Amino acid sequence: MYKDFYQSQNYVNRELSWIDFNGRVLEEAQQKDNPLLERANFLGITQSNVDEFFMVRVASLHKLVAANVTTTDASGMTPEEQLKAVNEKEHRMVAKRYRVYNNELLPALAKEGIFFRHFTELDNQQQEFLRRYFNEELLPVLTPMADDSSRPFPFISNNSLNIAIKLKRAPKDSQVQAPQTVLEGDQEVTGRPQEPHDDRNEAEEKFATVRVPDIYRRLVKLPHENTFVLLDEVVKQFLDLLFPGYVIQSTGTYRVSRDMDLDVAEADTSDLLRAVQHQLREREHGSVMRLEVQGDIDPWLENHLVKNLKVNTIALYRVDGPVDLTFLKKLSGMVHGRDDLRYRPFKPYLDPQFDMDSDLFAAMREKDHLVQHPYDNFQSVVNFIHKAAVDKNVLAIKMTLYRVSGNSPIIKYLGQAAQAGKQVTVLVEVKARFDEKNNVRWARRLEQMGCHVIYGLVGLKTHCKLALVIRRDHDGIRRYVHLGTGNYNDVTANFYTDMGLFTCDYEIGVDMTNLFNMLSGFARPRYFHKLHVSPHGIRQFIDDKIDEQIEVAKSGNPALIRMKMNSLSDKQIIARLYDAAAAGVKVQLLVRGITCLRNDLPVLNGNIEVHSIVGRFLEHSRIYYFESNGHSDIYLSSADMMTRNLNRRVEELFPVEGARTKQKAINIFDKMWNDNVNTWVLHGSEYELLDSAGQARFNSQQYFVDEAEKHQADEHREQENKRHLSTVFETLTRHVPRLHLKRVKNNQHD
Repeated sequence: MYKDFYQSQNYVNRELSWIDFNGRVLEEAQQKDNPLLERANFLGITQSNVDEFFMVRVASLHKLVAANVTTTDASGMTPEEQLKAVNEKEHRMVAKRYRVYNNELLPALAKEGIFFRHFTELDNQQQEFLRRYFNEELLPVLTPMADDSSRPFPFISNNSLNIAIKLKRAPKDSQVQAPQTVLEGDQEVTGRPQEPHDDRNEAEEKFATVRVPDIYRRLVKLPHENTFVLLDEVVKQFLDLLFPGYVIQSTGTYRVSRDMDLDVAEADTSDLLRAVQHQLREREHGSVMRLEVQGDIDPWLENHLVKNLKVNTIALYRVDGPVDLTFLKKLSGMVHGRDDLRYRPFKPYLDPQFDMDSDLFAAMREKDHLVQHPYDNFQSVVNFIHKAAVDKNVLAIKMTLYRVSGNSPIIKYLGQAAQAGKQVTVLVEVKARFDEKNNVRWARRLEQMGCHVIYGLVGLKTHCKLALVIRRDHDGIRRYVHLGTGNYNDVTANFYTDMGLFTCDYEIGVDMTNLFNMLSGFARPRYFHKLHVSPHGIRQFIDDKIDEQIEVAKSGNPALIRMKMNSLSDKQIIARLYDAAAAGVKVQLLVRGITCLRNDLPVLNGNIEVHSIVGRFLEHSRIYYFESNGHSDIYLSSADMMTRNLNRRVEELFPVEGARTKQKAINIFDKMWNDNVNTWVLHGSEYELLDSAGQARFNSQQYFVDEAEKHQADEHREQENKRHLSTVFETLTRHVPRLHLKRVKNNQHD
């Protein structure tokens, strides 16, 4: 081990690397090869990504600065230095996002007949439609909030969209009681405004704010066309109806992002559910991490917001366009009749052995099955749990849940199994970030249905993806297992790439039993046969495998390490990879997001290559692959190479051993490594889009889509052939007896 590998200049700051990753997502919004509405969606994704980044990562830096922490990260930066660098870099990214929005997306959308309009650009009929929409839908739910000597500055909730308003009392002669007409339902109602309350400071400028209701879509679609107006623009147009007796001088849309990181004290978990619920209420009032305002906001309004929200000027973001671009994620679903502007839909392949009409358990007894979502249908996993719930020979189901959908079929089938008298144990991680409320609800629901629910371990998040089914077969008790790299979420499984293994392997089954006993009781397994479990177990295993490759390289033989993960930030793992490369081991890394490793250190001899794939699907699977002396070992895992995953979470890493499944996993890595359409290549500390000029284009994600459709077509053709043969057979069996009888009669006549 080279001690120099631990020097700070050998590492990239984690937070700055994350911003670079979000920049790679932004590039997808600029790629003209991507369908236009998908480009808009990518731009919306960059906004939601950075929103969460400020609510969690930037919030964490703020806490460290507030606690006067001056220790440095792997790259040698203090929390205060990181906070400054993050905001400076993100200011540049914000400017780029809005350049893409204004200069590229809006003109391209307009060319396709999709328009974003201001109220003044609409004709009379369109304006009348919005006037009625405001009066009938919006006016009843809007609440103006004043800030003056008798009413303190109102609370502004996290990520809510708001309109700041500067106003003055109207001159007295203009306050003649002129009748005012408003719309109530379909009826116009005329009335005389009430005298405004006495205000001795009539000449002073007043501040008020109105929250744009989030129960309505941000995009208001005009009838019979793909023309949209932003909801906040509609509200602004009719704000004077909320402030009779006052003149509105200026308005400005704004939004705050707060510290939303959950901080549950875990001295014990005796009342963890209640502690989480309490923290969910408390975090809504976290400190402001970022204030976004429209670029042309009145300086008086901006100063008022900065002062009352207690925002550092570096955290003030003026944007050249609509505040909060996440509405672009909804645009595709609101544009009608333009499938040419979206990705072509495809149907994931479902192995017929895993449909509900087949003997799924027999298929698992015969051999292991490796699936890759979304190309392989996630319904195979849902059917596994469903079959277990209704099969009379199943005795027990044990499962871990980290993030599930809002209407999860897996939850339903677990409850169904419990109500059928099966032993059902579910570990629901109620500390899963931003899924806490959903998971608390599901935990309560599972308990009501008769499941035994575990809420997690003290000080650890349970992030492993495991399902264990205990079944009484004709030859005894057998364990049926599913292990995965991604969540048991039937929604995200449609656009996250993940891998899963169905197996009946005896030793893995024993390991799973021991692991669940550890999670639910006081068991401390002395060892696992084939599983490797965090905390600590996965780190030690990866270290040992790297050591093996180093020894092979030192003996003069070729050695290869290949890894795919979401993020690579653990300093020790990076140092071990440096050590391997320096010893002559070839290292190939597929890292979607954070990459704290540099691959330009001279001592590495160019032995570390790093690719990052950003495309239609979010690359989420984790693969760890070691090859030397003509032998290859490949493993899948729920864990990234991040300190939190290796030290502070319960994670699983498992082998893929069957010859067929092993080769499939290796082929998946190979195809992704050869991608030259979605791939970025790391040069030192910066990623650059791979230059594929002169090469045949190869998009790995599209390749897997095409393969899934081919399997689907082959399966359909095979089923059609079977139906045809069945029809022919039935026809023959109907006619052959008659032909035989006729022949007998003819013979008798002869």
